[in-house]
Amino acid sequence: MHELSLMDAVREQVLEQAALHGARRIAAITLRVGSLAGVEIEALRLAHTVVMAGTIAAGSRLEIEAVPAECFCAACEQPFLARDGCCDCPRCGRISRELLRGRELQLASLELD
Repeated sequence: MHELSLMDAVREQVLEQAALHGARRIAAITLRVGSLAGVEIEALRLAHTVVMAGTIAAGSRLEIEAVPAECFCAACEQPFLARDGCCDCPRCGRISRELLRGRELQLASLELD
C-alpha cells in the first residue's frame, strides 16, 4: 500500500507548515488528487488516520479535491477531458500525447488552529 508512504510525506509537509505558522493543531488537510495519480482514495483515508496519530494532525479531516484527467489535442488545438484515462480526442479521434492534468497529488490547503 504505497498510500501509507504518500501520506507519510504529506505528514512531513503539514507538520512543517504548522510549525512555520505556530499552529497548535491541524483541523483539516486538503489534497488535490488526479484521476490518473494511481492513488486509492479509501486507502489514502486509512493511511491518514494511521500516519497522523500522535501528531497535532490527529483527528484532522482529510478533504480530497478530485482532478479529472485532461489532455490536449495538437490537431484540434483544444483541451479535452480524458474520460477513463482514454486520450482519444472526442472531436477528431486522434490520440493525444500531451496530458495537461490528472496526475497531481498535491497539498492544496491546511486549516490550522
